Amino acid sequence: MNRFLDSLRQAMDALFDHKLRTALSVLGITIGIAAVMAVSTISKGGNHVIYSELETFGLNSVWVYRDWHNENHGRTQRSGSGIVARDFLSLQPQKQELGIRHMTPIVYPPNRWQASQARRNSDAQVLGVGRDYPAIVNDELLSGRLFTALDIRERRPVALLAPTIVERVLDGSRDAVGQSVRINGRRFLVIGVLATKSRDFLSSIGSAGGQNANDRVIVPYTTLQAMTGSKDIGTLQLEVERFDDAAAVAERVKQRLLQRHPDGFRYSSETMASYIVTTNRILGGVAVIGIVAASISLLVGGMGIMNMMGTSVLERTREIGVRKAIGATERDILLQFLLEAGLISITGGVLGLLIGGLASVALALMTGFPVMPSLVSIVGALVTSILVGVLSGYLPARRAARMKPVQALQTS
Repeated sequence: MNRFLDSLRQAMDALFDHKLRTALSVLGITIGIAAVMAVSTISKGGNHVIYSELETFGLNSVWVYRDWHNENHGRTQRSGSGIVARDFLSLQPQKQELGIRHMTPIVYPPNRWQASQARRNSDAQVLGVGRDYPAIVNDELLSGRLFTALDIRERRPVALLAPTIVERVLDGSRDAVGQSVRINGRRFLVIGVLATKSRDFLSSIGSAGGQNANDRVIVPYTTLQAMTGSKDIGTLQLEVERFDDAAAVAERVKQRLLQRHPDGFRYSSETMASYIVTTNRILGGVAVIGIVAASISLLVGGMGIMNMMGTSVLERTREIGVRKAIGATERDILLQFLLEAGLISITGGVLGLLIGGLASVALALMTGFPVMPSLVSIVGALVTSILVGVLSGYLPARRAARMKPVQALQTS
């Protein structure tokens, strides 16, 4: 231990004797670690934002609907959506067998309707849904209640309002529950107010499907069918039990629908799983590119340490010869030079983490992403900086340790 502490002291003295050179070597490691830290932190924050917004559609969701493009164009196409209330009700008892946790019909009005109260009105995305809809798309209530089986069965004129509709039609009233609004001219009782959902990032890249979750008016699907005078269901939205089974469940549901409508209809499906796989591939690729680009800075920093240590060995040839002549072993010389490289890399690593953290905060403020550093990335960055320093300093240190005392003194 005494020999180690003595080597550590000598390593620190040697670094302080060449402050500018040491500072430049530390700076190279600092920039590399800061870049890696900032890229990994902001990538994790971006992933969190994207997946939080995807959750507003339901991560285990499957959508099944009529495929108008995959039918026999030589025949007259049948009218209708190809899915009616009886189809939905017939699938309900088969949910467990099909691998479905929740299932809801979605009925769309023929065009965009208005929600109004007195002189205030707003265009609204009106959806007719079943009881499972809020659970599938992770809707949360700010106040009030959800639909009951009685609301669905009796086609009651009750509605759940999203925040933008409350703001525009009810002037942001905190007592929206119990008030009445008119939807396409018909009076509805507001029984619940939904929490705000963010799809800002997906909307900014054109991936929100044109859906603003905050301007929805949700009513029982049976009520909307009565208003449109049609039994059609536009889409069946399912939540599967297992994420990996989404495509298989979609195929099973389509087969059941084809059995019920063997002539004239074809069906298509989309799964959130397919979007998530694509998202993972894109985000993973971007993260790898960012880390590789940042790691180049770290590699340059390592080369700087190697260059510094090589120069130091040449300058201190006489010192090495004297130390070996008075009894220093190869191990002592190797340890001292490795400690110098290690101290540079540790100092650069710690400073890099601090600067990388500040850069992450600045990037988060600019992008709106949360700052989400992980212990793994912090420890990994610090360990990487130490390894880079030690490995970069090893060859010069090994060269110094293997010098013969007489040769070293003659060279000097």
